[in-house]
Amino acid sequence: MRRRAFSLIRVRARPGRPTQGILLAGPLALPVVLGRGGIRANKFEGDGTTPRGRFRLIRLWWRADRHWHPRTLLPAHRITPDLAWCEDTTDRRYNRPFRRAPRDGGDRLWRTDHLYDFVVEIDHNTRPRVAGRGSAVFVHVAWPNRSPTAGCVALAANNLRRLLAVLGPKTRIAIQY
Repeated sequence: MRRRAFSLIRVRARPGRPTQGILLAGPLALPVVLGRGGIRANKFEGDGTTPRGRFRLIRLWWRADRHWHPRTLLPAHRITPDLAWCEDTTDRRYNRPFRRAPRDGGDRLWRTDHLYDFVVEIDHNTRPRVAGRGSAVFVHVAWPNRSPTAGCVALAANNLRRLLAVLGPKTRIAIQY
């Protein structure tokens, strides 16, 4: 039997709690953590907000040294120790993955804290890519204490694995107030 992915998943902030929300995917209603600045339509680099809008899911990045290949229809790539995400607004690689030399900057995807064991890349600020409009906006694993993110959408690891099973290349994520 062939699995089908959902065409749309929705994220909404909880009233009165801008850093917490709910993700709706078909019959799934999963608690999420949002950016420390809540959801904002006019996102910019370093503001700590989760961007409002409707985005494509590009691919899954995962730690193969810790987990088997997860069930998903998204294209999947292994995270390696040298993989990072460019957050430098003056770099031509801005808001893209790159192979990082030990002295290079960037948001390392190979982390010891498990937050990036599963990372779903979304297409915020990719078409066109505008320096300063925000980078490295992902769906990833939440801190155990559910503290706010730097602008991503984060879920408990078990909920993220459940969600991955219903995501595919045609799935869109709508992040709303």
